[in-house]
Amino acid sequence: MSVTRDIVATYRGPGRVLARRLAMGEREDRALAIVMAGCFIVFVAQWPRLAREAHLNGDELNMLLGSTLLAWVFMMPLFLYVMAWIVHLVARAARGKASGFGSRLALFWALLASSPLVLFHGMVAGFIGPSVILDIVGAIWLGLFAWFWLGGLAKIHWGRQGD
Repeated sequence: MSVTRDIVATYRGPGRVLARRLAMGEREDRALAIVMAGCFIVFVAQWPRLAREAHLNGDELNMLLGSTLLAWVFMMPLFLYVMAWIVHLVARAARGKASGFGSRLALFWALLASSPLVLFHGMVAGFIGPSVILDIVGAIWLGLFAWFWLGGLAKIHWGRQGD
């Protein structure tokens, strides 16, 4: 199935999609591509907010974009790898069965699958700015991200069908 169809299918059942992606085989290049795509989309989602800040504060947009690029495209994938490793160790201590690759893929896929809402959050931040609406959209994104990640982890580690 294509990535966009899998993203849509994740909203119906994150565990099933993750199990299908794991059935394709453990290929680290695929996991790296997923995390890089997710981080790049989050970087792009920041553009409207950064343009708004540059305009309102008189800052240089290129400096804001450069620092955000460094943070999201170069540093965040490394952080996510470490975070997935720690969560994998905790899951293994709780008698989880999945491999480290499965734990990484669960986190990376949750980020990529929730990216449409990240883009919407970026638009709200750019056009409306800090507001209750922005907080609500951010909370919805966080909830979806957690559901995708935890639903995927539950499916691959413990075989739970609660997705």
